[in-house]
Amino acid sequence: MQVQIQALLVAQGEAGVGREATGSNVGSHMKVAKLAIFNGEAAKVGGFIMACRLFLRMKMRGATVEEQVQWVLLYVQGGSADVWKENVMEELESGEIEYESAEEFLTSLKKEFGGGEEESMKAAELRKLEQGGRTMEEFIQEFKRTARGSRYEGRPLIEEFKRGMNGGI
Repeated sequence: MQVQIQALLVAQGEAGVGREATGSNVGSHMKVAKLAIFNGEAAKVGGFIMACRLFLRMKMRGATVEEQVQWVLLYVQGGSADVWKENVMEELESGEIEYESAEEFLTSLKKEFGGGEEESMKAAELRKLEQGGRTMEEFIQEFKRTARGSRYEGRPLIEEFKRGMNGGI
C-alpha cells in the first residue's frame, strides 16, 4: 500500500507541473492550504471531513474513488486513527470493501470517529457559547457554526441563542 500511496503522490506532483504557468487560480489550478493530519479526535472529525470534501471537489474531480480514498487516508495518522486506517487499507486490498464514492468513505469515517460524541460535544459547546465582546454578526456566525450537528432545533435552539446574547440588546 505504501508503494501505491507514493505513486499517488508522485502522480499528483506531475499533474501539478505546468498548471501554475497559466496564472489561473480557479478550480483544479487553485492553490489550497495543506490539510491538517487527523488523528481520530472526535471533536476534529467534522472539520477534517469538510476540508476533505472541499479539496476533493476542487482538486480531484477526475480522480477515481480509490485515488480519492487513498488521498484522504494519507492524512489519517496517529492516535486511534492508525488502527482504523490499517484495517480499512487491508479491507480495500483484499476486496472486502469497496466504496461507491468518496462521500461514502467520508461517511464511514464520520461514523467511526464522530458518533454521538460529536453531537454531545456540540451541544455542550452551544450551551457554553456567549456573545461576550463579539459583535452580534460575529456571535450569529459562531452560533450557527456551533449549532450545526448539535441536534438542537426549533424552540430549544432559539432559547440557547437568547441565553447566549448580551443582556443589553
